[in-house]
Amino acid sequence: MAAKLKKGDQVVVLAGKDKGKKGAITRVMPQQNKAVVEGINVAIRHTKQSQTAQGGRIPQAMPIDLSNLSLLDANGKATRVGFRVEADQKVRFAKTTGEAI
Repeated sequence: MAAKLKKGDQVVVLAGKDKGKKGAITRVMPQQNKAVVEGINVAIRHTKQSQTAQGGRIPQAMPIDLSNLSLLDANGKATRVGFRVEADQKVRFAKTTGEAI
C-alpha cells in the first residue's frame, strides 16, 4: 500500500498527550506503523558523555502511531489523504480541498 504520510509532511496530532499540536515528520517507520514528529511525544533520555556528544538529560522525540496523525491541508486543517492518477502518475491529494499534495 502506498504511504499516506511521508517525511517532511506537516501533520497534526489527533490523540494522546500532544493532541492538537502540529509539526513536521522527520522519520517514517512503515514496518512499525509509526513516525517521528519534531517536538511531539518528547521524552527525556539520560545519555552518557562521549568524545563527540555532550552527556546529560537530552530531550528526544519518540515515535508516534500513524493512526494518531493527520495531514494538514492548505487551510491548516486536518485532512484525510486520497490517491488519484494524473497524467499517468499516481499523486496524493487532500480530501478536504481536493488539491494535490
